[in-house]
Amino acid sequence: MSRHTLSVLVENKPGVLTRVAGLFARRAFNIHSLAVGPTEHDDISRMTVVVDVEDNPLEQVTKQLNKLIHVLKIVELDPSSSVQRELMLVKVRADAEHRTGVLEVVELFRAKVVDVVPEAVTIEATGNPDKLAALLGALEPYGVREIVKSGTLAVGRGQRSITDRSFDRAARSA
Repeated sequence: MSRHTLSVLVENKPGVLTRVAGLFARRAFNIHSLAVGPTEHDDISRMTVVVDVEDNPLEQVTKQLNKLIHVLKIVELDPSSSVQRELMLVKVRADAEHRTGVLEVVELFRAKVVDVVPEAVTIEATGNPDKLAALLGALEPYGVREIVKSGTLAVGRGQRSITDRSFDRAARSA
């Protein structure tokens, strides 16, 4: 199996996420990561779906996704021609004895401390999964207390935009 990142433009309507996720569930594909948010158009949302699947079944799912009424456009984003990032918040034990070491790791990975209490710090980091895994590995000796990660966010490189209005179904049928 290989990992695929799909950028899916959908109408901003209730129930669309359920229908898209249900399609993957019916095909028994595990969604590795899912991020949904608004675009520069109020009536359109973007789903970034990361799945581990072979190429042929993915093509079948893509065709079925295109048939869903509120799905406007689907693009598979190749890692070499897109920017892909995750956000991670990690709470680490950082008492007086260990705080300096933790802060050195934070600086080394260009992360940021977003909360400090006497016994712990909360760190915010963005990057690709390998960078975040390396950061966790460096923090592990200090005592990781909690981890929260976002789904992958991805955008194609260059000036072209997936949200070019040429996909608009209303415009095509007019």
